[in-house]
Amino acid sequence: MHLKQLKFTNFKNYEEGEMEFSPKINCFIGNNGVGKTNILDAIYYLSFCKSYFTSVDAQNIRHHQDFFSIHGFYQQAGGSNEKVQCILKPNKKKYFKLNDKEYERLSDHIGLIPLVMISPYDRDLINNHSDVRRKYLDGVISQFNALYLSNLMNYNRVLVQRNALLKTFWENRYFDADLLEMWDNKLVDLGQQIYEVRAEFIKDFLPIFQRYFEVISEGKEQVGLDYISQLAESPFQQLLKESLPKDQSSRFTNSGIHKDDLEFLLGGYPLKKYGSQGQQKSFVIAIKLAQFEYMRLIKNQKPILLLDDIFDKLDERRVHQIVKLVNEDEFGQVFITDTQQERIEQIFENHQIDHRIFRIENQQISLLNP
Repeated sequence: MHLKQLKFTNFKNYEEGEMEFSPKINCFIGNNGVGKTNILDAIYYLSFCKSYFTSVDAQNIRHHQDFFSIHGFYQQAGGSNEKVQCILKPNKKKYFKLNDKEYERLSDHIGLIPLVMISPYDRDLINNHSDVRRKYLDGVISQFNALYLSNLMNYNRVLVQRNALLKTFWENRYFDADLLEMWDNKLVDLGQQIYEVRAEFIKDFLPIFQRYFEVISEGKEQVGLDYISQLAESPFQQLLKESLPKDQSSRFTNSGIHKDDLEFLLGGYPLKKYGSQGQQKSFVIAIKLAQFEYMRLIKNQKPILLLDDIFDKLDERRVHQIVKLVNEDEFGQVFITDTQQERIEQIFENHQIDHRIFRIENQQISLLNP
């Protein structure tokens, strides 16, 4: 599947925009702050029903306007067409439609248009807290496993109820073991299923990731990816019993898959502490390219790939390796942003591939190679 045409109105800094794309590589060039990344975010919206950068939909409406709309027209590998629409007004329900039919649940759309985005913000995977890495892990798995997404949503609901119960016990100075056990049983059942899927995914994903990093670094560095979970040490039910005194005093559930984490390693040492900026960026790019490959194999469909300003802080050799990778048959449609027109044009001089280059200036979008 590839995106043939994109239209948007009042989205972020744009009053309106309309583009027709190459089925292979599309590039947006312009200075920082002109809105290149906003176009990628509009494409991301059509796959995930939300922005890549903010959880508050209303923040994506252009200033002093009362709505935004995004319309994407896709072509399947077999030739059939799909239309996806997103329309949002402040304090109103978000309308998301496929072929003019509105979804009852937005989660039903996740995974229909597989997509991977690589952004400078992905450094948060390395530098921020464990919840960022869990969110990434959940987002990847949810694109190809609808049951996992359902279990995860239900787990979070049960967790909220258990925490509320702990708070009620504390405030009213009483304790109901039977009532707590009811929520514990639900949490254990869902948590165990989520843990098993995560563990299996990491086992299968790791060699793919290591292979991509080896290509990008030309075999000069070794990387690792460890899944850290309390459930690997003890049964979930036992963990809940052991942490109950702490849970009661903190009014919060301290054990479970909501505490899981991923540990990133470079040469056996923590990447966050010992990796250079270039090594960290290569690490994240390799993770995202491995995510692309894993999804392609699972879904038998090439995801759309968004590359936001990834060439910055990479030497020419690593840039060449990345472009060489996305030029291979395993990759489908790719969108790239960059500040340097000369660099982009040089890439296509060295790699013969179908492409379109758009220049962004003063919120105007112009095609440079019609």
